[in-house]
Amino acid sequence: MKKKSTLSKVISYIGRYKYLLPVSIILAIITVGLTLYVPILIGDAITVIEGMIFGGGEANSDSIARIVSLLGMATVLILATSLAQWLMSMINNRIAYHVSHDVRRDAFGKIERLPLSYLDTTRHGDILSRTVNDTEQLSEGLLLGFTQLFTGLLTIIGTMVLLFVLSWQVALVVVILTPLSLFAARFISGRTFNLFKAQSEAKGAQTAIIDEMIGNSKLVKAFSYEGRANARFDEANERLAGISLKAIFFSSLVNPVTRFVNSVVYAAVALVGALLAVTGSAGTAITVGTLSVLLAYANQYTKPFNEISGVITEFQNSLASAGRVFDLIEAEEETGDGAATDVLGEAMGEVSIDNVSFSYVPERPLIQGLSLEVRDGQRIAIVGPTGCGKTTLINLLMRFYDVKGGEIRVDGKPVLTLTRHDLRRNIGMVLQDTWLKSGTVRENIAMGRPDATDEEIIKAAKASHAHSFIKRLPDGYDTYIGEDGGSLSQGQKQLLSIARVMLTLPPMLILDEATSSIDTRTEMKIQSAFSEMMQGRTSFIVAHRLSTVREADVILVMRDGNIVEQGSHTELLERRGFYYELYNSQFAH
Repeated sequence: MKKKSTLSKVISYIGRYKYLLPVSIILAIITVGLTLYVPILIGDAITVIEGMIFGGGEANSDSIARIVSLLGMATVLILATSLAQWLMSMINNRIAYHVSHDVRRDAFGKIERLPLSYLDTTRHGDILSRTVNDTEQLSEGLLLGFTQLFTGLLTIIGTMVLLFVLSWQVALVVVILTPLSLFAARFISGRTFNLFKAQSEAKGAQTAIIDEMIGNSKLVKAFSYEGRANARFDEANERLAGISLKAIFFSSLVNPVTRFVNSVVYAAVALVGALLAVTGSAGTAITVGTLSVLLAYANQYTKPFNEISGVITEFQNSLASAGRVFDLIEAEEETGDGAATDVLGEAMGEVSIDNVSFSYVPERPLIQGLSLEVRDGQRIAIVGPTGCGKTTLINLLMRFYDVKGGEIRVDGKPVLTLTRHDLRRNIGMVLQDTWLKSGTVRENIAMGRPDATDEEIIKAAKASHAHSFIKRLPDGYDTYIGEDGGSLSQGQKQLLSIARVMLTLPPMLILDEATSSIDTRTEMKIQSAFSEMMQGRTSFIVAHRLSTVREADVILVMRDGNIVEQGSHTELLERRGFYYELYNSQFAH
């Protein structure tokens, strides 16, 4: 059922090129028709020669002209067949690679629509393997299938019809022996599908390990993890090798088995045909020319079985890979914006959190019954021990995750009635974990405002104190930086992330440990810039260093998913509660 479902999905992608498909089918019919007609012409030529030698005829000019005419026509048809086959291959290539292009585009587009819960719980290397490797395998299987499967089936059907026309006795022998080849191919291929599926999964696991080790190479070296990393890779590699050997072993049996059966078919046709040519009665006797045609058809009839057996091996691998890609494409997307009925416009910044509950895993509650009212322009600091729900609250405000209970409103409008784009364009975010794309420094700063002028970009860089180090780069703002910032330090990458937000200046800000990788002197300057930027803007500041939140209007103290205290820095110290303990633990001598 899984294979049938996957195959129907592949066919639906092929159906998008319905204008090319009929052309390919017509060319396939022409190719097969001409290929089957050529042996008849050669057989007729042999019959003429037979008549000249054994029938008492003479090598007169008419007979020779007849032979030359038949062979000339056969030559022309062979050339026409080659041309039709070349055109068909070109069209099939176009269909196959366009289908893989469409599948890869849909897979990448799906990644952009997947909820963070999926991306957080699925190895990125496995997603990468599905999008690249499995899609490539799909295109290779389609290419072989288009080129050989359809023409092979046409050849088998056409040959069988002509065999019955020429000699029903020979055709009957072929019909009796054919199921042996089909049974052998089906028996073996049925066992290869699961092996190829397991092979694709093993490739995904191996890619995930490689991606993980490369992405965290500094930590691997810092903790001398190289040996254990090699052991993990060797284990995955051995598993992949074992599964691949089994898959290749079973799939490689198909071709020799079908070749053996096909050789038996060819020998049987030769034997029965020869007997009919020598001893046949008036109604069943055949000429030597007809025998040559029967042998040619026997060879053409069995050849597609050999080709199809090879296609089946590749096709099983292709279907297994396609199944993994379609599992990704059909994964549940984040809740759509279909329920969006409100337009936020330029937000004022009032945020209301009403009895909100949330958990990543249903059996482990995290936030329960959380309520909060934030006026526009307020600076809200969120502090608390690790795992208390600070970042989770930010995820809910940004709608990276949706609440399980309760409601969050911005300017009185429930966030579930707003499009994510409408909500997020009103919020600027600087995270502790920075992310920069491959491109120039200028492109990275202008990510949120691609139309920003050079003057605006430089102004934002100066405000974030990034301008000085940017000018020292080889090409200044046009310096190309590689994946995730290339050779820039963590502090420099964070300065660029801050400049990116300072360029957009949205009405609300979220700063999640935004200065954690910056030296103290630069941090003091940036805090001053932040203070200026936050004037009149609702700001949420997540911080572990409590010295950075003293100036906040309201400090929320979270513990086990709940707000246990809230107030100004001075008020919370005077209460001598949990905040007092946290604060003194950081400044105790």
